[in-house]
Amino acid sequence: MPSTAPLDVTSSELLSVVASRELAGRRTVFAGIGLPTLATELAHLTVAPDIEVVYESGVCGAHPSHLPETIADAVLISGAEAVLSMPALFGCVLQGGHIDVGFLGAAQIDRWGNLNTSVIGDWERPEVRLPGSGGGVEVMANSREVFVVMRRHHPRSFTGVLDFCTTPGPDRALAEGIRPLGAGVTRVITELGILAREGTGHELRLVAVHPGVTADQVRAATGWDLVVADSVETVEPPTAEELRLLREDVDPGRVYLR
Repeated sequence: MPSTAPLDVTSSELLSVVASRELAGRRTVFAGIGLPTLATELAHLTVAPDIEVVYESGVCGAHPSHLPETIADAVLISGAEAVLSMPALFGCVLQGGHIDVGFLGAAQIDRWGNLNTSVIGDWERPEVRLPGSGGGVEVMANSREVFVVMRRHHPRSFTGVLDFCTTPGPDRALAEGIRPLGAGVTRVITELGILAREGTGHELRLVAVHPGVTADQVRAATGWDLVVADSVETVEPPTAEELRLLREDVDPGRVYLR
């Protein structure tokens, strides 16, 4: 059995480790900057040695000497397998169905895996205006599945009704007469545990909790009547080796770890 990690594990470390484990068996990942980069790089060193990372800037098969600070960071290009134009990236790679997992973030998510990254509050007079879609709609529609990593799990983020739907999942798209290629969101990794769904017609349900967290706590922090799996697993805490790799090999400069 691997040794367990020390207790001083940060939220970024916990989420990165848990997300990296979910990448076992996946080959191509469309990753954003931040926690998805940490998770993908750690997976490359552990459960998915052949994983290939694709960035929204068009870089495919990146082998950076150190972590990029933006998707346009020049370090991504050095040693990369290819750098594609936007039409080639979105029209051929994504729409061609070549991405196993797309990583997306969100300010809000609902039970069907629809995402809001546009506004919090009323559209005309929002409390907070957010970055918007970027390539999120294309990633959602065309990746075989989508993982979402969210730092905070509370009813305003996990909401029954989105303040705005920026990125519709397959169920909502189908209702509008659009047939996406992928299954939409299949995993949501949070500070409390893991939510999962199988694809079209299924809503998110609680499948795992972190040590010390109960299913009732997760339900209370969710803004809809969260379905709980018949058997809820307890997530294995990060091991000492996973933390060592993350801290010493993946992000020794603490670009994203905090």
